Amino acid sequence: MVKQPDSRDWSGVAALGLIWGGTFMVVAIALEGYGPITVATARTTLGALTLLVLMMLTGRKLPAPSPALWGAIVVIGILSTALPFVLLSWGQQYVPSAFAGLSMAAIPLMVLPLAHFFSDEPLNARRLFGVTLGFSGALVLIGPGLAQLGDGAEPLAQLACISAAFCYSLASIFTRRCPPIDPIVLAALTLVVGALILLPIMLVTEGIPDWQGTRSGFAIIVLGLVPTAFATLLRVSIIRSAGSVFLTLVNYQVPIWSMVFGAWILSEALPLRFYIALALILTGMAISQWFSLRKMLIGR
Repeated sequence: MVKQPDSRDWSGVAALGLIWGGTFMVVAIALEGYGPITVATARTTLGALTLLVLMMLTGRKLPAPSPALWGAIVVIGILSTALPFVLLSWGQQYVPSAFAGLSMAAIPLMVLPLAHFFSDEPLNARRLFGVTLGFSGALVLIGPGLAQLGDGAEPLAQLACISAAFCYSLASIFTRRCPPIDPIVLAALTLVVGALILLPIMLVTEGIPDWQGTRSGFAIIVLGLVPTAFATLLRVSIIRSAGSVFLTLVNYQVPIWSMVFGAWILSEALPLRFYIALALILTGMAISQWFSLRKMLIGR
């Protein structure tokens, strides 16, 4: 059974919301000087190296050979790093960073049904209603794009962002079901998997990157250290401590912060449907996560 979240879990969720909410703005800045595959590869590789160093400094060892464990690590690495990082980086060439952040709010709508079938977190009538309401918000968000799939790259970019959210949802379930392993080791190895997959793809498609100036160069460094290395470690720790459904509470904050950063720092124009979608998705999440929210707000 999943234990009740403690103060450390709640603090971690709050930190992840702010970090991931600002990630899409930083990706947009990195894309000013680098291609999408390079951005995805650089953040994954830098994050992997950072956590491998942390493993060595803390004396952690690689896990013993186990097909189940290492198979899970590979799957989680693909679903939580390589695939969604590429999808988001490519998609953000054509959609506002706020859209990418808002699309992440669809994660709880995907996690709840998956958790019902593949973990010990059942989907009851209240949660089902919340998922349905939130899903309507996702349709509002991408609706115009679905009607224009043949018109340019933007509709496909919107679907790429939603697909990245689905990858993260699957990764949450696999992380929860992963055999016992130290969270730091798991976080490091999943990033290593992502880096090993993306490095040859980058070299073939975009070549060896050059330093493209302070703004985009430092954006990639920040991506590797904060929302990739640190946040991956924090994400794994929260899932294994309090469950994949609890982690979805991060997504109340991510779309709000992404819209704030996008409008405030990048001067992005946000259409009315963004706000309608945000209201529907957040309401759906509030209904589906009512007991967790009540515990956060009134302490019981």
